Amino acid sequence: METPQTLKEVLAHAEAQLAAAGNDWRHPMHQVVVATADADQRIMVLRDYDAETRTLRFHTDARAPKVSVIAAEPAVGLLLYDHDGKLQLRCKGVARIERDGPVTDTAWAAATNFAKRCYLAPQPPSSAAGAPTSNLPADLEGVAPDDDRAAQGRANFAVLLVTLTSLDWFSLSHEGHRRAGFRFAADGAVEASWLAP
Repeated sequence: METPQTLKEVLAHAEAQLAAAGNDWRHPMHQVVVATADADQRIMVLRDYDAETRTLRFHTDARAPKVSVIAAEPAVGLLLYDHDGKLQLRCKGVARIERDGPVTDTAWAAATNFAKRCYLAPQPPSSAAGAPTSNLPADLEGVAPDDDRAAQGRANFAVLLVTLTSLDWFSLSHEGHRRAGFRFAADGAVEASWLAP
């Protein structure tokens, strides 16, 4: 990667990475560390990035503990890293969970039945278990459900939407690291500055 030379180029580069990561499972930033206000962290798959609203979309089980944490305190942190490209993105945003509506319906419709089977789990995520478990119905381990069975998981499916409030771009290089920061206002204004690495 040729290092961007202006703040405008840096922001465009960062947003291009987010868009690519949401569209390509092989992209190094496709799996994101998402931290909630309770200091809990988890890896989540980035499903989409809407550059117009600066919103990232993830999928989640509506019964997961993070859902109530986000309802109480919607501030989240995101960490993305491309090892080969030597690029780190640290983001902050405001999260919301949507169980219904066009975004959730479209995301559910686009998912494969194999992916939908996760939402057929009999126990809520993080529930105590007496033994190692996949938390899948026994007949669905390694198997995709048919359409009717998969549809039963819709009640447990939700999307996590994170609208960015800031982005920290950090490019690592032997010649010298480069870092820039961006803050995004609700009215679309962007505050940008170079930062000391």
